[in-house]
Formats: sequence, C-alpha cells, structure tokens
Amino acid sequence: MRSIFKTSAAALAAATMLSGAAQADLEGTLTIISDMSNPGPRAVMEGLAADFDALHPNLTVDLTIVDREAWKTQIRNALSAEPPDVVNWYAANRMAPYVNSGLFMDISDWWDAGDYAGLESVRGAMTMNDAQWGVPYTYYQWGVYYREDIFNELGLSEPTTWEEELANCQVIVDSGRACYTIGTRFLWTAGGWFDYLNMRTNGFDFHMELARGEVPWTDDRVRQTFANWRQLIDMGAFIEDHQNYSWQEALPFMVNGQATAYLMGNFAVDQLRNAGLTDDQLDFYQFPAITEGLDMGEDAPTDTFHVASGAQNVEAARAFLQFVTSADVQSRINGPDGLGQLPVNANASVADDEFIQQGFEMLSQNATGGIAQFFDRDWPAEMASIGMEGLQEFMVFPDNLDDILDRLESARQRIY
Repeated sequence: MRSIFKTSAAALAAATMLSGAAQADLEGTLTIISDMSNPGPRAVMEGLAADFDALHPNLTVDLTIVDREAWKTQIRNALSAEPPDVVNWYAANRMAPYVNSGLFMDISDWWDAGDYAGLESVRGAMTMNDAQWGVPYTYYQWGVYYREDIFNELGLSEPTTWEEELANCQVIVDSGRACYTIGTRFLWTAGGWFDYLNMRTNGFDFHMELARGEVPWTDDRVRQTFANWRQLIDMGAFIEDHQNYSWQEALPFMVNGQATAYLMGNFAVDQLRNAGLTDDQLDFYQFPAITEGLDMGEDAPTDTFHVASGAQNVEAARAFLQFVTSADVQSRINGPDGLGQLPVNANASVADDEFIQQGFEMLSQNATGGIAQFFDRDWPAEMASIGMEGLQEFMVFPDNLDDILDRLESARQRIY
C-alpha cells in the first residue's frame, strides 16, 4: 500500500521537538511493514507514515500493512528477502530469533547518542546480548473488562479474591450467562488466562522460571494452576465453542450480554465502544488474588519498531524511530482517539481516559510482583506455540491434562 499524505498540525508541531537525524534532509524511500491491521491501529500507523512523510519533502514513505496474525509467520521471510527498512514486532524474548539470526539491526549507538530521551526506563525491554535492537512505541495493561450494568443488575461488585471471583461467576451462570467470553482460535488468548492464573497461584518469579524452562510442566505447582482454571471450566464460566472464534469474533457475546466479561488487553476497549457499549456499561478490574500474600504480577505487552539489518535507508529509519518515540507523538498516538494505550516516553501525557488511567494506576502502583510481556512473548517461540496448543486443548478437554503436561514437559526438555 502506498501512503497518501497531507501535512498535519500535529506533525509540524512534533517536528519542532526533534533534532539530529530526524531533522536531516532525508531523501529516497523509507519502506515500512506494519502489522497494525485492526481499524484503530491501522489509522494510527497510516497517520504516522503520512505525518513523517510530510515533514520530509524529499522522502517518500512506502507503507505496507499486513494482517497481524499472518505477520507472525511472514516476518522472517520479509526480513530475509528484499527487507524493508522498518518493521513492527514485540519486545523481550520475541526479539530473540531475529536478533540471533542477524535480521534486526543493533541500534545501541542511537540509544547512546540520546535519540530516545524519556525512554530510559524501557531500555531494558529492548536489550539483548548487552545491545539494543529497536524501540518501543506503546504498552498496555491486561485485566478484566466487564459489563458494569450487568454486575449492577445482579448485585455484584468487583472481586479482589478468588473466592469472590468464583461466587460472582456462579451468580452470573445462574442468570443464564457465561462469565467470560474468549476466542481461542489463534491460541494466544488462552495464554493470557494461564499467565494470570499462574502468577496469582504461584507468583511472578515462579512464572518467569517456568518461562525460562527451569521448572517442569509436571510440577505440582503448575498442576495447581490448572486446578484453579478447571474450577471455572467446570462451572461453565466460558462461552461454548470458543476454539472456533478469534478474539474479535468473541466480542459480540459481551456486547449483547451473553457473557459479562473479557480477560483482555486495553486494545479491546475501542472495539467495544465502536460496537455500541458506553463507558457507563463498561468497567475494568485487576485480576483477583488467588494465593494470599503474593505480590501482583501483571501482563503489560510492549509493541516495538525495529530496523532490518538489510535496511537500505538507514538514515530515514533512524529518524522515523526518533519521531515515533518523541513525547508529543507518543501522547497523540496513545490517546483514546489513537491506540488507547500507554505512552513509553516518560515525558508524554497519559490520556484523560477512564481505562487508560486505570491501567496506568494499576501498573504503576499495584503491579509490585513484576511485569510480564505475555505467554507468547516470554516463552521461546517454539515452546510458546506448543504450550498454547495445550492450553487451548485443556480449555476444551480438561480431562486431557496429564497427556498435555507430559507433552509440554517433553517439549521443554527438547527445546531448552
């Protein structure tokens, strides 16, 4: 897709904030491949490309947007054959295959040169082998988004303990509804449930030890996580046939009141609002405690931009990364009219939006256990894929747990 550009006031304002490479007389073509394919993020990405192009009259930005799920299997080929200059991807362990195979450019010198003022606290998420391999541009909380109006109808309040969660769920099921909608066709949503149940059952440190392959999947502590999960499955907490739905296709169950809640990232809010739910009908709570006394760990995935090691227009790529992480641009793209998420630049403004503010408060004050990236980002890619297949299978056939854990343990021993 070729971008069509018009200069915006926001882009020109952002230009005054940038220096160095971003103010160079850039020429040629900057090629970007992005997986921001959902409607809201797509508009943000197209706006970024348009604004950056408008800042540099002698530069053409060539933007291609691909399906987010498809990109997970296409990225390696894209980086290997006629690579673009800039691509979207993810922080932490998900960078490893492309760092280790030499497909991402080491941009440590740009970090050291001060290109990313305000990003010091997130530098670690982009660090591997003592070097930096990209920049973050947004992060977001996960948690339970729920129908506040239905809770009020049923006389329920936000649960803070597992006992309260189960009691609420029983009332919801008795009313003829499912407690949770979920779509596990693409598997990763089941990973979110495991993340929270395991962090709440065994703690953040144990969760990360499991992710690093230091704990057997057949460990009794892992089995307790699944035992807690099965309590919800056995009581009919989840919508039926969820393995046939994508996460978006599962949204109508919450919109039409057949299910009351969704364990999901904050990116779902835009789609719930677009589907007709008002903020008076929606609310959010932190996933409740299970084991008393454990500090609360949270999933807060970080999305990133990277420069391909085979980039042709490195100067323009450097300038684009500086542009997209600048405080003004960060404030704008992460607001409720953009991604509806949290800015990574400490000098940016957190939007005056109910859910963004709740997420910021939770992550800054109530995530004392630690911040995880997400199951398919914290685990090595092959282990994550096999693991999520097992998690989905457990949700559909919980009696298969012993076979599932044996398979995951065999995979752990082989992969690590």
